[in-house]
Amino acid sequence: MAFTLRQLQFFVAVAEAGSVSGGARALSISQSSVTEALRSLEDDLGVTLFDRQARGLMITHKGSAFLRHARKILADVATARSAFQEEAETATGRLSLGVTSLVAGYVLSDILARYRRAFPQVELNVIEDNGDYLQHLLIGGELDVAVLLTSSVKDRLALNLETLLVSPYRLWLPLGHPLAQQETITLEELAGQPLIQLMVDEIEESTRRLTAALPVKPQITFRTRSVEAVRSLVATGSGLAILPGLVYRPWSLEGDRIEIRDVSGDLPSVQVGLAWRKGAPLSAPAHNFVRSAQVGLPARSGAAP
Repeated sequence: MAFTLRQLQFFVAVAEAGSVSGGARALSISQSSVTEALRSLEDDLGVTLFDRQARGLMITHKGSAFLRHARKILADVATARSAFQEEAETATGRLSLGVTSLVAGYVLSDILARYRRAFPQVELNVIEDNGDYLQHLLIGGELDVAVLLTSSVKDRLALNLETLLVSPYRLWLPLGHPLAQQETITLEELAGQPLIQLMVDEIEESTRRLTAALPVKPQITFRTRSVEAVRSLVATGSGLAILPGLVYRPWSLEGDRIEIRDVSGDLPSVQVGLAWRKGAPLSAPAHNFVRSAQVGLPARSGAAP
């Protein structure tokens, strides 16, 4: 395991204080955390950094040599962080961003929070609408970037697309449902089951194609544009739902449990990502948004049972 910046910080603090307790006080952390970090660092390097003595620690010859490297590494990191922070804090401009309703509730908040922290001076204008309309705005130059279901984009010749995550469909069930006893469920076992259908983005069409292939069609007991309504209806036993794992949460608003299981067979998946107009250079705020989204979208492609 490679050593971490945190271990280097602990090592330098202890070396400068001459004791674990002094280093811990300087860092405002527990002595046990510092001791464990030093032990792990020595194990990783394969050298003894300190001689343990009754009155404290005495840095070894190899420890002194490594201390110079550690200080340089920490200084270089601080310089790099400062340079990028200054660049981000002085970045200005305006970003027109589009987002679909499904993506807004489950993906955008993390991306947007990271972008706002990095570029606080950029003015944001966010429009929420359906995917087709957002594509129209992108092509017309009224939006810089959109976060949407890239799997449902129609005009791929006019737009640059980058998929950030892929989320397979899963089966949602109420707690105690007979099918919940199985780890994996076949499509045939869903025949005749009551189904709650979500009417958002491409979800409706994907579910329709999926159920159309069954020899005995599920009974659509409720259609809604609200994911929270689906959650509540499934949790209280009104029906099952087949939805991307991206939008799964284990509890309804009322506090009832929802189970989730894999379904074997040829199930679709949704792809969530970015779109922007081809042939037009991205503005600096838009370029930074794309870069920010690329580096850290949370792993929510599918939820575990």
